[in-house]
Amino acid sequence: MKPLPELMSFLEGLPEPHILFDNQYRILAANAAYLRQFSPDRGVVGRTCFEVSHHFSVPCDQSGESCPLMKARESGQRERVLHLHHTAKGEEYVNIELAPLLNAEGEQVFFIEKMETLRATEDQSKGQGLIGRSTAFQHMLSMVARVAPSMATVLLLGESGTGKELVARAVHEASPRAARALVPVDCSSLPENLFESELFGHERGAFTGANAARSGLVEAASGGTLFLDEVGDIPLSMQVKLLRLLETGTYRRVGSSEQRHADIRVVSATHRNLDEMVAQGKFREDLYYRLSTFPIHLPALRERRDDIAPLTLALLQRVAGPRKLKISDSALQLLNIQNYPGNVRELRNLLERSTLLCDGDVLEVSHVQEALLSGRRPFWPAPLPGAMATPQVGLPGINTVAPVASPGALKLVERAALQDMVNAHPGSRAELAAQLGISERSLYRKLKAVQSDSLR
Repeated sequence: MKPLPELMSFLEGLPEPHILFDNQYRILAANAAYLRQFSPDRGVVGRTCFEVSHHFSVPCDQSGESCPLMKARESGQRERVLHLHHTAKGEEYVNIELAPLLNAEGEQVFFIEKMETLRATEDQSKGQGLIGRSTAFQHMLSMVARVAPSMATVLLLGESGTGKELVARAVHEASPRAARALVPVDCSSLPENLFESELFGHERGAFTGANAARSGLVEAASGGTLFLDEVGDIPLSMQVKLLRLLETGTYRRVGSSEQRHADIRVVSATHRNLDEMVAQGKFREDLYYRLSTFPIHLPALRERRDDIAPLTLALLQRVAGPRKLKISDSALQLLNIQNYPGNVRELRNLLERSTLLCDGDVLEVSHVQEALLSGRRPFWPAPLPGAMATPQVGLPGINTVAPVASPGALKLVERAALQDMVNAHPGSRAELAAQLGISERSLYRKLKAVQSDSLR
């Protein structure tokens, strides 16, 4: 069954990338916007969508991905997913909205896909923006893609150093407000006596030193997004005024009786446990519910270990400056088995320290080891069977020994740690993979390697 020419013409007139395909995943039509972004050098009609987008030989659901066509068959309605697609610029995260088209008998015969690249991930290939491909990272991004087009308030929850401001920017850039300002407010750095003035502005003479009227950050964010970073540090006296802003969309400058309207979207973030703070009376419960219309958990780096390698390569480009540094496999393995309580910020700090210790063109494991020993939390893998221990000389305050490991020792440490996790984990393999921030396929490959080692 061939699609109507009127439908083909309709697709061509759409500004966003669209394709039309059938039940067998075969692309029947693609508009110019799609060809420019996803396949500028080769036609796509007659090819399958999974081959063009992912370079897969089988459909997405058979390759560990969520397939929108299969979901639409099950639900009978529109479906949205987030996929990592091949584009003319490299791999990029693309938000896909699929709509099934029915025939006279109500059967799904064609499917239309609309695709929109998440702007915050457009420069992954250049080592910029949000970087990652682990299961935990992709789930977080899918939540960003889902909530961004709305006006809902978003609460970003995660440890320090997980990239909350980057995610806030991703929400803003994927929203209808992207053309206006994203205004960050560091709530932890504002003294209580200045908080209201900074946020809402003040009139001349409102307090000592107010020699002229001044607009606040709420006004600066008009038409755009106000990002309240570390919202758990907002003084209780200010929380009620922030609540009024969120509930009524109005505020008053300090020293003024004039009510002003705020055209803003609020995204907030915290590393604190707001539930505990509410129970302790340190955070208003009503404000908590206003801020957390759509909470998003930002995974810690230890929950997304599959992302350490691409993050390392990207961060290395930034901290090494004009130097074209490479990193050895053994150095990358050592980085991969750290816990990173400071998350991505700590990884960047460690890499910058390592590059300063490296005089050559390759960052070696010795540079990372020295950087670790000079840091706040020195770490060495446990000594392995057959490894010689030699004390470290000239490093005051560090009582440790450094193993002189045999080739492949770091890989053995990682596999031993994985085996301990498997033995201690009471749940399914899927749950363990989710906790580790890797796919089930990656976990299966790692476990297979562990079993192979035990049989040698």
